[in-house]
Amino acid sequence: MPYAENTSVSVEKTEAEIKATLRRYGADRFMTGEDRAGAVISFEMKDRRVTFRLPLPDRAEQRFKFDGRRNVRPVAKQTEAWEQACRSRWRALFLCIKAKLESVESGIETFEDAFLAQIVLPDGGTVADHILPRIADAYASGTMQPLLPPPRPLA
Repeated sequence: MPYAENTSVSVEKTEAEIKATLRRYGADRFMTGEDRAGAVISFEMKDRRVTFRLPLPDRAEQRFKFDGRRNVRPVAKQTEAWEQACRSRWRALFLCIKAKLESVESGIETFEDAFLAQIVLPDGGTVADHILPRIADAYASGTMQPLLPPPRPLA
């Protein structure tokens, strides 16, 4: 059962709540955008740029086309079901961001620990963009990079 699957809170209201919450915790310089694949929300806080990519469901998914009895829904009902799924996703993103902010505020973890995967590096990619392929390679090959580089020869 997806989080907030029956929420009536609009995407726009949730987006505004996310920004207001981020501001309360000290974030500034916001950017949001959306395309068919998903949404993005970026902000700056503690001298870091953070980006969350929110995958949104594809309107063509079968779960929107058919009802619980496998009958084809009218187009308006398909759109309604898709919009509900999008509202649910946005509420889950809000919960995620709020929990990370509170974790930092409470001293459970540092800002960098909480938001590590979403921190944007100077090349525009996130830490996750850079490290996830390396993790996959390490598990696929069964080899780990050494913790320390090999010692340099003495001069």
